[in-house]
Amino acid sequence: MKPVGPYSPWRRAGDLVVISGQLGLLPDQASPTMAGLGAADQLRQALVNARKVLAEGGATFGQVVKATLFLVDMDDFAACNEVWVEAFEAPRPTRSAVAVAQLPLGARAEVELWAYAPLN
Repeated sequence: MKPVGPYSPWRRAGDLVVISGQLGLLPDQASPTMAGLGAADQLRQALVNARKVLAEGGATFGQVVKATLFLVDMDDFAACNEVWVEAFEAPRPTRSAVAVAQLPLGARAEVELWAYAPLN
């Protein structure tokens, strides 16, 4: 998926793969289209998108060690935690959740991931 701004989708720094914040955008749409109206549905799609970007950088979800979750409304925190548990197996990555005034393209949730993926 092409970035919506002037940034790299991912970068490798030694054994770390860091991906830019991912939104719940549906792939292969003529214009940017969110997956649903709620934060949980958007987070679910953002994590699908994140998995693809991590793979481009040579990393997997199992290698994610740090995450940041951005939410427009902290009332969505519990629903997004349910999505998180579906997406990540234990031990889950460390995570910060941050309330923000708004996100690009009217998104309700955004996720940023850091993975430890040593090169062999």
